[in-house]
Amino acid sequence: MALELPDNVVVTKLDALASWCRKNSLWPMPFATACCGIELMGTGASRHDLARFGAEAMRFSPRQSDLMVVAGRVVMKMLPVLQRIWLQMNEPKWCISMGACASTGGVFDTYAVVQGIDRFMPVDMYVPGCPPRPEQLLQAIIDLQDKIQQGGTLAGREFARAQRSRVLVDLSASGPCGPDERAN
Repeated sequence: MALELPDNVVVTKLDALASWCRKNSLWPMPFATACCGIELMGTGASRHDLARFGAEAMRFSPRQSDLMVVAGRVVMKMLPVLQRIWLQMNEPKWCISMGACASTGGVFDTYAVVQGIDRFMPVDMYVPGCPPRPEQLLQAIIDLQDKIQQGGTLAGREFARAQRSRVLVDLSASGPCGPDERAN
């Protein structure tokens, strides 16, 4: 005899439930430095309704966020700030690189602009374009939600991945003339 459950009872694995909760309650932290930041603001507006995906509450504190959206170009002097903010975010955390400048440096092929933030921190999703449309960012969030749902949370897969990707380049320890100049 099979046990009959009421219609309002759902049976699932705890890992699947935790992944479902996590994917539907992303708390993004914008790191917007250029024109991609305007498109990021447009994505949060009522026309595109970011609230449908559980990511409407933009947080400006890294300790309250689990998704960093790097939108626009990142200069070398801002890179230590970006890395510090990334390290202050709680695990598990994800990163979206929005726009050509954040992903590859864009048209700014100079020594002062980072030629892709993925060289210095782990990136989960890339949004191409200059600047990308809000629909493209929404698709990246949907793809990230699928990745979170399939990846699991309680088995430690995300935590293990985060620990492997902790090897960040520390640019704050050395200035243009080496680490000894900061001590003077």
